[in-house]
Amino acid sequence: MRAAVRVLGRWAAGVGAVVSLGVGGWLVWLLPGPALAAVLGFGPVDGVVAISECHEGQDLDGGSTGTWCSGAFTPRGAGEASRRMLLVSAAEEYKPGAVVEVRTAGGRAYELSGMAVFDLGVPTGLLIVPFLAVSGWLVSCARGASPGDGEGYVFAALFGLVAVPALGLVAAILVGSAIAVF
Repeated sequence: MRAAVRVLGRWAAGVGAVVSLGVGGWLVWLLPGPALAAVLGFGPVDGVVAISECHEGQDLDGGSTGTWCSGAFTPRGAGEASRRMLLVSAAEEYKPGAVVEVRTAGGRAYELSGMAVFDLGVPTGLLIVPFLAVSGWLVSCARGASPGDGEGYVFAALFGLVAVPALGLVAAILVGSAIAVF
């Protein structure tokens, strides 16, 4: 009987790990995923934005979020009407009349920039780290570890939550430097 309970507990921990990863992945795709995919250039270019003005973007707390530009978005597909659109975290402060290829997500336009990588990469990392830690702990339980041996995963999650902004800053600097050079 004890062996059956142990096998059932291991199976439940394995299922829990898969569910935790699934929920974490779903939340990433639901919240920052489409915008991050647009910034990183997944998929074809959706159209172009003819810039009319650029200004400093601000978050809800008044902090800077890079350069935001607005202008007329012309979709790539034939038969679609042009409309006003906001280019979030632009790679540079474009002069009025500049034409920029963009990808869209959630009614906004995006292009690859260091600030956009930081603004979207850090929340994505902060969102997924706890799910990874819980999944790692559940996998170790499924492999036979005692559920009480989870303090290492708590410390790993805390380290991850501190490391994500630092790694986001490094990625933003590398992307910004690569854009400036190329």
